Amino acid sequence: MYNYLIHPIAQQEYETSIEWYAERSEQATRNFILNVEKAIEAICLHPQQFRNEYKIFYELGIKKYPFSIIYIIDDSNKIVIITSIFHHKRNPKKKYKK
Repeated sequence: MYNYLIHPIAQQEYETSIEWYAERSEQATRNFILNVEKAIEAICLHPQQFRNEYKIFYELGIKKYPFSIIYIIDDSNKIVIITSIFHHKRNPKKKYKK
């Protein structure tokens, strides 16, 4: 199993998304957090299993929410680095940033 780090930009994206859901529905917020946690757990268990969309970047969609977790894998240190929690309506050119 791999450990994970969340890049500060991805952390900000995540917190902003949580705030947006919190303004609308407590249940949607809980479900969003739970689904993100489940996705990160799945990534850490089998990081190469998910789509390798662009160069070194992998991607996993979050169930029931319009987001994807974008990450890179550091095999030598057994770490997954989450670079973005990307909303599908954002500019796709900004999806794969280091």
